[in-house]
Amino acid sequence: MSDSLHEPWLHGIALNPAAPSDVLIRLLDRPAGDEAGRLMCEGRDLPDAVIDAALRHPARGIRRALAGNRHVDPARLAPLATDPSGIVRAALAGGPRPRPRWVRPLPDDILVTFLTAQDGGEDGMLTEHEITQELSASRQTPLSFYRAMAGHEHPELRVRATWRWQSLTPAQREALLHDPDPAVREAAQGSIWELDPEAVEAKLPSFGSHGKRFVLGTCALSPGLVEQCFADDTVHPLTWNRHTPAYAVARLARHPEAKVREMVAARPDLGPDLVTELREDPDEDVRMRARLHPFPRTWAEYWAIRRVIGHGPDCTCPITEADTEPDTEPSPAWFAACAASEEPVLRRVAASWPGLPEELVETLAQDDDEEVRIRLACHHPLAPPNLLLDVFASRPVHRPHLLTLPAFPRTGRTHLIGHPDPEVRALAACDPTLPEPPVEDPDESVCRAAASNPSLTAEVLESLLADPRTAEGAASNPSLPVPRMHALLDRCLNDATTPPTSAGCRMPRDDSHVATTGRARAPPRSPDGATWPRRGPPAGRVGGVRRDRRSPRAVLSRQPRLGSSTT
Repeated sequence: MSDSLHEPWLHGIALNPAAPSDVLIRLLDRPAGDEAGRLMCEGRDLPDAVIDAALRHPARGIRRALAGNRHVDPARLAPLATDPSGIVRAALAGGPRPRPRWVRPLPDDILVTFLTAQDGGEDGMLTEHEITQELSASRQTPLSFYRAMAGHEHPELRVRATWRWQSLTPAQREALLHDPDPAVREAAQGSIWELDPEAVEAKLPSFGSHGKRFVLGTCALSPGLVEQCFADDTVHPLTWNRHTPAYAVARLARHPEAKVREMVAARPDLGPDLVTELREDPDEDVRMRARLHPFPRTWAEYWAIRRVIGHGPDCTCPITEADTEPDTEPSPAWFAACAASEEPVLRRVAASWPGLPEELVETLAQDDDEEVRIRLACHHPLAPPNLLLDVFASRPVHRPHLLTLPAFPRTGRTHLIGHPDPEVRALAACDPTLPEPPVEDPDESVCRAAASNPSLTAEVLESLLADPRTAEGAASNPSLPVPRMHALLDRCLNDATTPPTSAGCRMPRDDSHVATTGRARAPPRSPDGATWPRRGPPAGRVGGVRRDRRSPRAVLSRQPRLGSSTT
């Protein structure tokens, strides 16, 4: 067999779901090439022995790849929060890349470690503040942690609690204003202006354009500031500000711009006369939002509707954590009423709630509105398998998210084998119930996926391992015997007599992705562990590492990923 097959064999074994620990640990050896080891550490679930080996690995790139793993229990990654390298710490703080729609939270102890760190690591590449910036943007901090910060024993966390002043209870605010630590008291005093209308008006000029929009949309408003907004035609943020005075809401409901009337029409504090008036508005979108009453009775209900309305069937917005605190999330009864509504928008809202009962899930799975069905597939853990497959086939934009769902079906795909889209055929080609996997499909990605089908015999696998189009898929096949995996590694490792150097390393084929995210793109995988389309990376060079204070992401984007020898 040709030496050119070494790379696809290594990549396939790296993602083979049946590969035992002793096989996977061999991929961490330098002769195996950093690329396969990093691919394995970042792109799949790992046995404990492999995690332990990666955590202790001397190469920073291996530890950094592990830090971005979305399959491993994040509690197992806790040592990386105090890794000697700030680059590794930042990779854990920033979370998996590309960032999935739903991001699982980090354990509290890791969050505390990041937020109370006194340095950014021994390598001096990043500061502790730059690493916490990564954490802040990652969506890995759960709402429960934010609430607990106000009473945390560490004063630094109580200071951070003051940054979300309006989310605190009156008792929490009072406690922070009288905190025994002077830094906490000072931070609390610096936040009380948000609920003081006159202080807001005085402070507004100091903000830039984005900051002003935030202030006008969230803070208490003085009569003078409200009048200034109308005079400057900057009233849009007032439409969703719960502090907007009633007289101003009435003016907004009669604003000449239809978009303003539309945004204010679903406010929970809209009076019945205004609701009646807006239901007769000449603009259809305004009338539709007004028809939603009396459903938006609270601000929590209003925001549940707003997160859905107007987004369209191809919406890939982040799927945020549901709030379980009383009065911060609509009740189950409210979502059930939405599911039974004649308004498609409200049924879409219900379909987006992961706590909807199974009987209502079954009903919405048959809904006439496509967006209802799409939202149910993307948000609800009990969405039927046939619905998940239908959305996968009809809406390509949702495929990356659907493949991350535990409920995504591993079988029942065979009816898609004749689909015109190669990506859909590749999904079907992995189905172990498929009588004859299409290893000779015109599209290489389908061939590669078919080669990973566990129904293939050992004899067929041998022929596929020798074919460049199918070698990676065959090496990832869970039916490949473990002794054969070791034999392939022996061939690859024995021929790799010289460790790769930064002058001769290889780049991933999608260089733009590495430049943007600083992470290697692992080949797509089906939930049954099959590797999907991937070609070997072209020859190239990776630049060296240098300190860059412009932003944490700028530093991360300069770090070598696959094929680098940097330790």
